Amino acid sequence: MIREIVKIDEELCNGCGDCVPNCHEGALQIIDGKARLISELMCDGLGACLGHCPMGAITIEKREADDYDEVVVIAQMIKSGKATVFAHLKHLQEHGETGFLNQALTYIKANRDLMPFKISEIHELLHGPKEHKQEAVGADCGCAGSAPQSFSVAGLKMAAPVGEIPSELTQWPVQMHLINPAASYFNGADLLVAADCAAFSYGNFHNDFIKGRKLVIACPKLDQGKDIYLQKLTRLIDESRVNTITVVIMEVPCCGGLSQLVQIAIQNATRKVPVKEVVIGIRGDVLSEEWV
Repeated sequence: MIREIVKIDEELCNGCGDCVPNCHEGALQIIDGKARLISELMCDGLGACLGHCPMGAITIEKREADDYDEVVVIAQMIKSGKATVFAHLKHLQEHGETGFLNQALTYIKANRDLMPFKISEIHELLHGPKEHKQEAVGADCGCAGSAPQSFSVAGLKMAAPVGEIPSELTQWPVQMHLINPAASYFNGADLLVAADCAAFSYGNFHNDFIKGRKLVIACPKLDQGKDIYLQKLTRLIDESRVNTITVVIMEVPCCGGLSQLVQIAIQNATRKVPVKEVVIGIRGDVLSEEWV
């Protein structure tokens, strides 16, 4: 399939780091004084980082890409040194990419004589002392969405109970890996693409969002196989000819990856469909709602 992936010109890069906070997926880091793409898997290719590079060192490369191969990625990444490899491994761990992490570790152990580090250092990186590991949760990846918070709902307008509230769900399954884009109920439907957490945060989710739509859910941060998601979304647009797409995401930065997947699917598809993005706050309010 055709993929768009960030390309960094290391001769132009001055290591300022302006691009890093603008990569919603955390795929960019400054290592050894240069911006590095530590996870091609997580790069969405939309280029939110481009306009934040004062040196013009970041471009988007469009190319025919094979299915993601972690062994090939880690073998190439070793040339960039220990710091880059370690950042990549930690990134895979923090984003729940267990399968790819195990593939990388298997390759590293099988080629330990070629590694610029000791295997024991990797174990400490991934399974260090509990107190250090606890501090790292929600911190090392810089993800504000993982920061623990507590708040009261006393000030929010609460509707009076009116008895049992019926479900508006009209199809099953709903998880993106499980759905079949060829299912007849998707034909010409208004599609709702929702982040996993959204329904738990927004009280009237069924009536306001699911009603009248067919639903698929995903987590852009923790789910594996995002290439499969992209293929299914593209098929829903081209083959099932969905009428509209509503994307409901949370306000946390990593959740924006779901909107980006939909936008890439739109670019890859032969049809164009209207897309609405709704952003839900962690307190359960609608922060924004607009056609994009």
